[in-house]
Amino acid sequence: MDSNAKPKIILYSVKEYDVVRFERFSKQFNMKFLEHRLDERTAVFAYGCDAVVACPMDIITAPVIDELVECGVKLLAMRSDGYNNVDIAHARGRLSVVRVPDYSPYSVAEFAAALMFTLIRSTHKAYNRTRSHDFSINNLAGFELHGKTCGIVGEGRIGSCAVSICKGIGMKVLVNTPHPRGTPGVEYCSLDELFERSDVIQLHCPLTEANRHMINDASIARMKQGALLINTARGGLVDSEALIRGLVSRRIRGAALDVYENEGGTFTVDYTNDILEDRVLQILLGFPNVIITSHQAYFTEESLENICITTMENIREFLETGECKNLIGTPAV
Repeated sequence: MDSNAKPKIILYSVKEYDVVRFERFSKQFNMKFLEHRLDERTAVFAYGCDAVVACPMDIITAPVIDELVECGVKLLAMRSDGYNNVDIAHARGRLSVVRVPDYSPYSVAEFAAALMFTLIRSTHKAYNRTRSHDFSINNLAGFELHGKTCGIVGEGRIGSCAVSICKGIGMKVLVNTPHPRGTPGVEYCSLDELFERSDVIQLHCPLTEANRHMINDASIARMKQGALLINTARGGLVDSEALIRGLVSRRIRGAALDVYENEGGTFTVDYTNDILEDRVLQILLGFPNVIITSHQAYFTEESLENICITTMENIREFLETGECKNLIGTPAV
């Protein structure tokens, strides 16, 4: 890296809140901000840049990686923990990829709890009623979580926070994880047993090819009648059409989703005056017992700050040394 020239960085899929935080690094880096997401059409805008900053909404396929390499990009910096939208296998040996592994587990776990409470007590419906001067409480009866069983899939940083929250409100906690932490007061069990016994199921695991669509027709059939599903992890963990069938059959009492398997290009975009073309998402939005939020579980002041600082430190470290502690394992040759 030329010590006399500032490294060039381009950020895709940026919102106003991103610019406010990242532009303070413009003294050290030559920075360019794009509202457009990174895909096959926009990758060419990275020509001459040393690093590209992307997010989970971007579509980073093999052709995109090839174009970035052709443009001279040395590093793809994900401003997120997840990177299942990146063709890592194709990037290996061609383009280095880094991530932000720990920006705030509390933000996601607390949001999952908020969705759980909202779904059970219908506070969103109550809010809409009173805003319309309807102060009746008919059909708003929920149930108490104290003494109920919450099954948590995944006990990483976020899952551990979720365990603490659920134990704190007096729930029995079942956990399925490949790496048990031995948390006191937690019962570790198989995924099948978790489905069969849980009143509420929270997903807090990463998305892999092995667990894609772990929530499917077969697993829904095993669930306790009237179970609730909370997903703040990755949309691909849930087969959306199977979820619809589970809701219609009433095997699933309700679902709260902050992520959706086909969210790219839809979530975080304002479609108020446009037509939503995703048929499956339209159906899910039509259920009175489904809450969908737009991938905002991480969205706190603390998380945004941590993401920004770690992302820029990842870029600085890699461009200066060729190494980074948060490298995903795709060093370019």
